[in-house]
Amino acid sequence: MTTATPTTAVPRPLDELEAPPLTLGQMAWRRFRRHKMAMAGVVILVLLLVYSFGGVLLYSEADANATNTGIRLNPPSAEHPFGTDTVGGDILARSIHGGRISMLIGITAALLEIVIGVIIGAVAGYYGGLIDSLLMRFTEAMLNIPQIFLLIVMSKIVGGSVLFIILIIGLTSWMYVARIVRAEFLSIKENEFILAAKAIGTPTRQIIFKHILPNSIAPIVVAATLGVANAILAEAYISFLGLGVQPPTPTWGNMLDGSYNYIETAPWLWIFPGTLIVLTVLSINFVGDGLRDALDPRSRSM
Repeated sequence: MTTATPTTAVPRPLDELEAPPLTLGQMAWRRFRRHKMAMAGVVILVLLLVYSFGGVLLYSEADANATNTGIRLNPPSAEHPFGTDTVGGDILARSIHGGRISMLIGITAALLEIVIGVIIGAVAGYYGGLIDSLLMRFTEAMLNIPQIFLLIVMSKIVGGSVLFIILIIGLTSWMYVARIVRAEFLSIKENEFILAAKAIGTPTRQIIFKHILPNSIAPIVVAATLGVANAILAEAYISFLGLGVQPPTPTWGNMLDGSYNYIETAPWLWIFPGTLIVLTVLSINFVGDGLRDALDPRSRSM
């Protein structure tokens, strides 16, 4: 009679163990980290935020608004690293405080743009029919009017305070967001889980905000990111024309106003604020491209 020899289980190597599945957020973060331009954009954007919001610890608002005609149009020096402007203001101090205001305008106007666009797009996409037709005809009519024309006319009518500039940009920039959200709602509302929710009597508000909107968040996030860059550019446009935020309150846009008279004789007037605008817009666009690639459902099979 033979006795069975007990065997001990051999542990599997760690590299053979199955890793837990990644969540959608983890997969998106992994894709975003692999997007080199997006990561470069994040680094540049962080540095610009530190420059604009941390620089106020070194230069007060009084420093930014101070003038001294005795040192007007001085080139960059140890005392004034970015030089001085046409009234003797320190360009470094003004660019720091101007960056804070320009970014505030960009972020707030983009939020307003997203809120308006999401509401109009969601209502049009969910209800369809006559409501959809009316809202989309209005959206297309707004799209047919050049935004720069609307910006100039509205800023001329209501003035150039920071609040009005935010309202003007937000009220003239929501159309693309509305079309994106409408397309998402038209697609998602035909899914089985939405039809099932309607069949059991789920309230419309709950269907929109709990089921459809969360599944449409990816393109909205991308649109919001790019909307910040577009709002900063829009502020620069109208301020360059003298219709935006009025001095002595600095923004990167109104710092460019008047510099065209000194393009060759005092290039520091436009080089520094212009470079800050370009870096900010490019970095935000890089981040937006990275978010688009990271949140694209078609790339989740990675």
